[in-house]
Amino acid sequence: MVMFAAYAARIDRDQPLNGLELGERPAPEARPGWTTVTVKAASLNHHDLWSLRGVGLAEDKLPMILGCDAAGVDEDGNEVVLHSVIGQSGHGVGPDEPRSILTERYQGTFAEQVSVPTWNVLPKPKELTFEQAACLPTAWLTAYRMLFTNAGVRPGDSVLVQGAGGGVATAAIVLGKAAGLRVYATSRDEAKRKRAVELGAEEAYEPGARLPRRVDAVIETVGAATWSHSVKSLRPGGTLVISGATSGDRPAHAELTRIFFLELKVVGSTMGSKDELEDLLSFCAATGVRPVIDEVLPLDRAREGFEKMATGELFGKIVLTNS
Repeated sequence: MVMFAAYAARIDRDQPLNGLELGERPAPEARPGWTTVTVKAASLNHHDLWSLRGVGLAEDKLPMILGCDAAGVDEDGNEVVLHSVIGQSGHGVGPDEPRSILTERYQGTFAEQVSVPTWNVLPKPKELTFEQAACLPTAWLTAYRMLFTNAGVRPGDSVLVQGAGGGVATAAIVLGKAAGLRVYATSRDEAKRKRAVELGAEEAYEPGARLPRRVDAVIETVGAATWSHSVKSLRPGGTLVISGATSGDRPAHAELTRIFFLELKVVGSTMGSKDELEDLLSFCAATGVRPVIDEVLPLDRAREGFEKMATGELFGKIVLTNS
């Protein structure tokens, strides 16, 4: 059995899209403890671009179907969402395998079908469409964990979200607003600043701008370009949570003096747990919060989605669907 898929055929660190191919790949085979899901919708993440650069994806794993987020229908006809972290519990892979994100070791979701450990399959709330649900397991889960687990903010607290427009940053604005936080955002792009305010940010600024007040937490995914501003924007004892570094991971000034003198906390954050994804799904179903979708494309136009994400000319998530 074969199926249509978007996959990494080769690694190209400088021109990652050169390694992207669309075509037939083997359909997943049944294996004990795993469930095969018919994919209805899958969403793009920067993780997919990094995979094409060879970050987290070894040459000997190629060809690798890309995509770590999906919603679809399981073998019994149930509407489901996939948790993208494989091996977090040992279910389906054994207790000694380190955790990985789907497509680092196992074929991904940009295909007609995907197989994951049964433990990784969650019910999809009826309130969410397949396209909406497919946006949640990586970017939105990452933002949820950053805010509510690692920043530890409470209703009424203030948060700065750097780089409005990216998937995680957009999610943090929407989730923060829904949870009663005072949200500030930054973006180099005036249209993205305006959109951030429409989504619930109290105000949006150019990167590096002075905020009206020091914030309780900063959600940082940009990295080197905004690092100093993030540290300087925190109140004494505040928390900087970082889950990415799209502008590079080597800031010109680490701001170590400010960090220790003001007793700031710097917390790394990666993805989230299955329990947190269940909570996020429930939160969206209960509050009416929905992921921000930039564009929905059929799977055979995946390259357009990758190109748009690579240029940064998007606001929210790009979703690929199987007709």
